[in-house]
Amino acid sequence: MSISGAFSNALSGLTASSRAAELVSSNVANAMTQGYGARSLELSTRTPGSAGVRVEGVLRQVDEVLIGDRRLADAAAGYHGAQQQFLTDLEQVLGTPDQPGSLSGRLAQFEASLIEAAARPDSQTRQSAVLNAANSLTTHLNATSDHIQNARLNADQAIAEMVATLNAGLDDVQALNAKIQTAQARGADPSGLMDLRQQKIDALSPIVPFRQLPRENGAVALVTTGGAVLLDGKAARLDFTSVNMIVPEMTLAGGALSGLTLNGIPIDSAGERSLVAGGALAGQFAVRDQIAVTAQVRVDGFARDLLERFQDPALDATRAPGDPGLFTDAGATFAAVDEVALATRISVNAAVDPDQGGALWRLRDGLGAAAQGNVGDAALLNGLIDTFSTTRVPVSGGFSATSQSAAGLASELLSSVTSDRLQTETRLGFATSQQQALRQMELSQGVDTDAQMQKLMQIEQAYAANARVISTADEMIQTILAI
Repeated sequence: MSISGAFSNALSGLTASSRAAELVSSNVANAMTQGYGARSLELSTRTPGSAGVRVEGVLRQVDEVLIGDRRLADAAAGYHGAQQQFLTDLEQVLGTPDQPGSLSGRLAQFEASLIEAAARPDSQTRQSAVLNAANSLTTHLNATSDHIQNARLNADQAIAEMVATLNAGLDDVQALNAKIQTAQARGADPSGLMDLRQQKIDALSPIVPFRQLPRENGAVALVTTGGAVLLDGKAARLDFTSVNMIVPEMTLAGGALSGLTLNGIPIDSAGERSLVAGGALAGQFAVRDQIAVTAQVRVDGFARDLLERFQDPALDATRAPGDPGLFTDAGATFAAVDEVALATRISVNAAVDPDQGGALWRLRDGLGAAAQGNVGDAALLNGLIDTFSTTRVPVSGGFSATSQSAAGLASELLSSVTSDRLQTETRLGFATSQQQALRQMELSQGVDTDAQMQKLMQIEQAYAANARVISTADEMIQTILAI
């Protein structure tokens, strides 16, 4: 080999070692950076049969299959997390039987106040306690219904935010695809752009479950597990219109609430056939259009049972036919065709409320009584107690077809919510465990700083050896020139 050839080979080795040292320093510096892929040099000989080294490019080392599985776990955690949060909050609003402010606790207080009033039918103080307990019960039902509708509104607004995030994120990934392709065409290293693209895609993964597919020149496509193409060259466009208020009568099927469109085409927003099923977006749709709606039906069914118990014509002979009982539908008699949102409207009859022009003694003498009767007569109060504890089969709300007291029905209402919450928590726990395990596996395959430092020592040795060759070649040339 000629002196010039040795000089050229050593110089190429210095260039490769310098570039390798730069990549090692970048790897070590970004060992804790989310979404960073470790870099390594791709080397080859300059030309077939000749010595020297050629830097072909930079390899970005990531496990795309592992990352894809972790993204699906992110989506599953988002889907179950949205539902678990709603059910947990609803369970807290209803309250457990040991809590005085719970639905069961207020029912117990109402029954206790009736029993105390029946023991002293002449006591206005005890009659006032009955009115307060009844108002507390209806107020709790009103608040529970309001909570459910507020949760639906929050879900609606969360959907709008997620759709905006998806659209912006897909546009960013599309732009990064173009920049990566341009960088590769120019022979530049696009690894930094790929890191940024991975971070952008990771931010979208909890919203919708999708797979990343490779395309030419480093570009990628994103396709949901349901088959919707979110990005393939051009980013898809999702559209959704949020509302400022939601009431129980507003439903997706009725057209009062917005669905989801993909490139202007309506798609199913929830359910197994949905193109976006399985992520936080579908979870919020499930809360708004399914789980919360079912909860409202149950609460309305309980309110109906309570109202109809005390609307029985045989209970109070002083009431005119068609007049409401102790509990009313916004002051009127309840009609079965108007059950939707009943829990929002249920209230205590104004005839027994002094603040509304009524009189407490009507709890004892009858809602339709024109004047007070025998102050020692507890017959009606005892009838109210019997009505409260009488078992009857609920006719709506999706309850079991068994005869139950008002307290028993309240217990089933809470049990149904608790059961749904526990099932959802189990699914969320599995999804979260899987997500954490995959995340740890992904991190374990990241930058190994020990291996990088060992590589740096090898690079240092190679750099010194190549420098020594150049120094020796220079000495030889100087010797020849001196002859």
